[in-house]
Amino acid sequence: MNDTKNILVAPLNWGLGHATRCIPVIKELINHGFNPIIASDGGALELLKKEFPELTFEVLPAYSIEYQKNGESFKWKLIKNLPQIITAASKEHKVVQQLVEKHQLTGIISDNRFGAYSKKIPSVYITHLLNVLTGKTTTISSELHHYVIKKYTECWVPDWYNSPNLSGKLGHVKKDLFPTRYIGPLSRFTKIEAPLKYKLLVLLSGPEPQRSLLEAILVKELQDYIGEIAFVKGQIEEQQIIQKVKNITYSNFMTTPELGQAIAESSIIVCRSGYSTIMDLTVMEKKAFFIPTPGQYEQEYLAERLSKKGIVPSCSQEEFSIDRLYKSHLFEGLKKLQGKTPDWENLFGLFEGKRKF
Repeated sequence: MNDTKNILVAPLNWGLGHATRCIPVIKELINHGFNPIIASDGGALELLKKEFPELTFEVLPAYSIEYQKNGESFKWKLIKNLPQIITAASKEHKVVQQLVEKHQLTGIISDNRFGAYSKKIPSVYITHLLNVLTGKTTTISSELHHYVIKKYTECWVPDWYNSPNLSGKLGHVKKDLFPTRYIGPLSRFTKIEAPLKYKLLVLLSGPEPQRSLLEAILVKELQDYIGEIAFVKGQIEEQQIIQKVKNITYSNFMTTPELGQAIAESSIIVCRSGYSTIMDLTVMEKKAFFIPTPGQYEQEYLAERLSKKGIVPSCSQEEFSIDRLYKSHLFEGLKKLQGKTPDWENLFGLFEGKRKF
């Protein structure tokens, strides 16, 4: 039995959500005596380098997924680029096989990276997308994702199995298609109490060019907003840059402790309706306003679902105006649900031969 206990953690670089929700996984691996080795590319890799500078990092091939300015054309752009994504995943798989030998890996945890697995050691796939919503092509896109997941030892879904849950039909299927464990939501934050400092916290994330397009809309709309605003651009760069313009404090990025403090000190969070963000704000029990990324069915579904439940209001990027924010106080806000939390000792037992699925 390999006693090095090296675990490769490989989040997809598509926005920052996959990387941020791997932060609690990495921390728990360390707490349980494992040595995490981080593998990714781009902003996801840079974010985790800032969070865990003491760890070892490896670069994986980039999928190079970009949004179009026209959100409606994103699905067809993605289909067109499918051969490119498959090629990148194939290259990634070869690199991962080399890393298995290089680091004498005991296991792999992939967050939505298609090629980060090995038949030689237990390999886990983290996703909340058991159903991949793409409109009329949902059945095909979901089956393609299932084909990928079946290459792994087991799938961890960061949600609760029973209702109420956070992911709805995204993370729940009618029959077991592969070994699946519902582990409970993953968040890098723990709730803290703090006096309110900001009326709004703008939290940008996601791939370009949609991140920049939303930034431009919000900067324009917030010019006459009354009250203090924290504006985090979601740009992971070498140095943190903070700039105060009138009532708005701009930051290119924040570390996890800084962002947790800012969320606690803010009355309303304005952000995308990405699943990782929803998990974070649920843990922090905050009111929010969601602006889903144009053309991303997943975010549109999550925003609509929470709006219909009276939890968080939302609108499309094109329809956003500052007046819509005043609805936020009429909604319940995200709250912690009573449910299962990750049983890390049991989950990590897979890498020590203590359990099989």
